[in-house]
Amino acid sequence: MTGQQGTTTVGQLPTPTGTESRRPAVLTRVVWLLWFVSVGALVAQFQRGEPLEVAGLVVVDGLTVVMWVTVTFFSGIVHSYSRRYMAGNRTMNAFFGCVFAFTLSVMVLVAADNLVVFGAAWIAMGLVMAGLIGHNREWPQAQAAARLARRYFLASGVLLGLTLGILWWHTGASTVSGIASTVGTLPSTVVLVTAGGLLLAAMVQSALVPFHTWLLASMTAPTPASALMHAGFVNAGGVLLVRFAPVVSIHAEFMLAVVLVGATSALAGKLLKTVRADFKGKLGCSTVGQMGFMIMQAGLGFFGAAITHLILHGCYKAYQFLASGSQIAHEHPAKAKTTRSMGGVGAVVTVGTALAGGGLFALLTGKGTKLDTGLLLALLVVLTVMHATRELVRQPSIPTTVRYGAVPLVALPAIAVYAAVYRVIESLLVDLPAVGQPAELTAVHGLVAVVFVVLYLAIESRVYQRSQRLYVALLNATQPPSSTQLTATEDYHEY
Repeated sequence: MTGQQGTTTVGQLPTPTGTESRRPAVLTRVVWLLWFVSVGALVAQFQRGEPLEVAGLVVVDGLTVVMWVTVTFFSGIVHSYSRRYMAGNRTMNAFFGCVFAFTLSVMVLVAADNLVVFGAAWIAMGLVMAGLIGHNREWPQAQAAARLARRYFLASGVLLGLTLGILWWHTGASTVSGIASTVGTLPSTVVLVTAGGLLLAAMVQSALVPFHTWLLASMTAPTPASALMHAGFVNAGGVLLVRFAPVVSIHAEFMLAVVLVGATSALAGKLLKTVRADFKGKLGCSTVGQMGFMIMQAGLGFFGAAITHLILHGCYKAYQFLASGSQIAHEHPAKAKTTRSMGGVGAVVTVGTALAGGGLFALLTGKGTKLDTGLLLALLVVLTVMHATRELVRQPSIPTTVRYGAVPLVALPAIAVYAAVYRVIESLLVDLPAVGQPAELTAVHGLVAVVFVVLYLAIESRVYQRSQRLYVALLNATQPPSSTQLTATEDYHEY
């Protein structure tokens, strides 16, 4: 608090004395061991080039090993961070058990070929995450948030189960790979119904609008659990669409609907973020928007780009949540730093860097060099670079000449790294059915792109802030149920 004087003493961490108290250390080591094994599996996949299968049960292919490496890395970071964050908490062992169980459920999900195993892992993943959201049993708000999330996750699980059941009934296949090879023989109505079920299940799990309420209510979870949620759990929607790409991509019209769903959530998340005052709330709205971008990329037929997006977004969001405590500014409002307006030179630097970034991405990946939906993928890269460079250009703490000169020197190498990661992911997914073909470019795609860019630029320029009614509507849309909100310091029971 401003003006408060005194010395804060931090006590020594308790020394483990029993079997139970050693659980955090043991599970942390096990998770990092799983990460090393996953990296080995990734290297082996590169060398072998063919998936390793247990017929009718699991398949270890490019998508599996990529997600294994990703989820065990994030989980290892969360386990290591939580050993100090949760120290002294009497429910520490239960917390580590849940985080480890979540890790295992995701690893099973991305390797499952059997439909029953896939559906069971999907439901288990949701139930464990709901338990982490309501980890603090003494907070009625945490329990309310957990119940809300559990309802959403169970609805998603039931929807997925019904969809898989319909596919099994009409194809006779009990595996994901079996469905992929027979879905082309199904009636159009069946394909559209099951594709819609998959999309809805993915939207719930990835917290897309209008199913984002559970995510904004989940701030009762311990910060490490929030990091794992935003870096891993919400990515399950993208994994689902990639694994069932032969179903969702069979009709061009449905793929266009996927693009529209993603675009809506991308813009809505960006808008909602602007009215949240709390840092974690902003991160939650940002996740809603970023998952929209991921779904858009899948709808364009670039499933490799969707996986790349969820991995890089996971790295960024995990860091943001674990470092969220450092974002609180204890200073008088009059002394608070504000961002500068860009000015003419800043606008030129921003737009020029964005266009150069899109061109570099197209050059390095080959996406956007032909008359197909790769043009829209490159456009998304341009908008992303423009947003990032705009934030850098407006930083008040950096001298003007340094900012203008450093922006392209930072942004363009970052795009080169992104393109390199994308190429690697794309090569690992090359054997997955229906994953390597971009959607056909149509006039409707062009219209969607124009509307999206106009609305995106309107949000960037803050033109919408002139409408008080819109502001109130956005503020209401970001409010989770009142029963899940901690409104008083005393609710935290910290003292």
